[in-house]
Amino acid sequence: MIYPLLHWLVSALSLLATAYIVPGFKIKDFSSALIAAFIIGLANIVIRPILLFLTFPINILTLGLFTFVVDGVILKMCAAVLKGFEISSWMAAIFGAMILALVGTILHLLLI
Repeated sequence: MIYPLLHWLVSALSLLATAYIVPGFKIKDFSSALIAAFIIGLANIVIRPILLFLTFPINILTLGLFTFVVDGVILKMCAAVLKGFEISSWMAAIFGAMILALVGTILHLLLI
């Protein structure tokens, strides 16, 4: 029971670290990061598989790198509906998706 909560907290920390690293990627505070992590998690469950299916040919041609664009789209969509979470440009969203994946992986390996 504690693992999902820990995963959620580490995801929120990853978002805060990404906001610190990527210009144009802003999170107001830790509570906004918690809400954003939850909404991004829901979007990854519902929307991401559909987008990956629709972009499968492009993903094959780019050897999987287009996945970062899909992740950037999801981040940008979540930032559009959340109050304390802003992404200023598409490049910030895509670069933020890359950094978020890297930071999230490192923090999950270290803390969980």
